[in-house]
Amino acid sequence: MQDMLKHLCCIVVSTVSSAFGLAAETPGLNAEVNPDGITVTESGRSLLHYQLKTKSQEGDWPRANYIHPLHDLDGNVITEDFPHDHGHHRGIFWAWHQVWVGDQKVGDSWVCREFLWDVQSQGVEHCADGSLRLIANVEWKSSQLADDTGEMIPIVAERTVVTVHPANDQYRLLDFEISLKALLQNVRIGGSEDVKGYGGFSPRIKLSKDQKFVGHHGEVEPQKTAVEAGSWIDISNGNQGVAILSHPSNPGYPEPWILRAKRSMQNAQYPGAEPVELSMTTPTVLRYRLVLHRGSAEQINIPGLSADFASNGKR
Repeated sequence: MQDMLKHLCCIVVSTVSSAFGLAAETPGLNAEVNPDGITVTESGRSLLHYQLKTKSQEGDWPRANYIHPLHDLDGNVITEDFPHDHGHHRGIFWAWHQVWVGDQKVGDSWVCREFLWDVQSQGVEHCADGSLRLIANVEWKSSQLADDTGEMIPIVAERTVVTVHPANDQYRLLDFEISLKALLQNVRIGGSEDVKGYGGFSPRIKLSKDQKFVGHHGEVEPQKTAVEAGSWIDISNGNQGVAILSHPSNPGYPEPWILRAKRSMQNAQYPGAEPVELSMTTPTVLRYRLVLHRGSAEQINIPGLSADFASNGKR
């Protein structure tokens, strides 16, 4: 009921774009929808860009449906796109090595191989609480699955909603709701087919030599394989940081974490190496919150923000 009321509050003051164009100007957060994607600003300062059009690096790693750049509270870009060590990594993304239709593996959305994110519609909603919702309806396709005419067959319908909250002096909240529904029989998704099993929601953020990883139970040491850290993980150097919060409604909660101290992404692992089936009627819904903050996890009270996210998803 709370989610329904929240959505209705957004609709009352919404400006939904069914075609490319500029969302209505309002004080605070604003968004421009264009053929490339959706760019969000606050008081004229860039906050993030949601990539809707496929982009590549000279034909390599074609990708769409992710966020980059993402800026911190001081306007610095904190995400990476096409990094030299892992060219397929891209900002804030969600992807899986394994996408199966029956016994056929079709493309690899993690490494952007033989895979396409086909945006069917996109929009922006201004909400009564001052937040902004970016909405994208996307079909997953693969060149390995086509009809007799060569037309790629839609595999999964994805609906993603990114809610951008106004910043205060200490932090900004970004909420992600990713809904996945199969469009064909026996569609399954899974992580890497090894002991790491990485796949799912994955921020590729810039790292420093002095950052510290802190989880629900205290400081965490990144390992080669997944670690148990609880419902959230914070990565900060004491001055600036990013926390990733998982919602209790997520399947597999609390997910194991794939953490890297340098040259890689951070991953809330779901479902791991063993693929899971997506329903054609009931979407699989993944919810995460990013907290872009000043100071450390202790100073910003990440446990309190995590409990708040778990209880009602509001600030």
